[in-house]
Amino acid sequence: MTAAREARFPWRGEILELLGAGGVWDPQRRILLLADLHLGKAETFQAHGIPLPSDGDAATLNALLTLAALRQPQQVIVLGDLIHSRLGLTGELRAKLAALPELLGCPLRLIGGNHERGSWIEGLPQEPSQALGPWWLSHQPECQADRLNLCGHLHPVALVGRGSSRLRLPCFSYCRRSERLALPAFGRLTGGHPRPAGEALWLVADGAVVAWSEPHASTGRAA
Repeated sequence: MTAAREARFPWRGEILELLGAGGVWDPQRRILLLADLHLGKAETFQAHGIPLPSDGDAATLNALLTLAALRQPQQVIVLGDLIHSRLGLTGELRAKLAALPELLGCPLRLIGGNHERGSWIEGLPQEPSQALGPWWLSHQPECQADRLNLCGHLHPVALVGRGSSRLRLPCFSYCRRSERLALPAFGRLTGGHPRPAGEALWLVADGAVVAWSEPHASTGRAA
């Protein structure tokens, strides 16, 4: 298995690129897709008395800006859970979100996720699940006839190795039966859930992506 900065994902004559940075690139439409940034998670935990460091958002946003500078997208679409909760949506975070389109150099769009419910972000309305060319964009998995579902919510990870050397690595997860490609969580403070056997996985580690076929187990549900 060879690691690379991206992996080609062909689907019915279309091509997507699975990026080692954790996003998906649609080269024909020049669209960058991400999922599950969970910005403001540390502040949400702090509001409940849990002392989590507040530096996770900076790392996540810097990774996004670096990726956008490299790809020069025409738009960036987040497939839900851009933020973690209303408690974490501080004035500072609102200011950062307001500045994002200019910093990205393109429009920013948000498919509403379960963590955005009840929240309002100025200039960034929560859009419903929708078609984009051959893709069906959603936060939670949604099977659609004759379209590939690109979604977040699942936070897929792969279990690599055994015993004390076992690693949990974020990954892209493709279910052929439901024609669903789940993106890894882009946020630096997010966990993950192993995927069931039978799904095709691409590991994401150190800015590289690699196809993976080792058997894996399924536990838990999405955060």
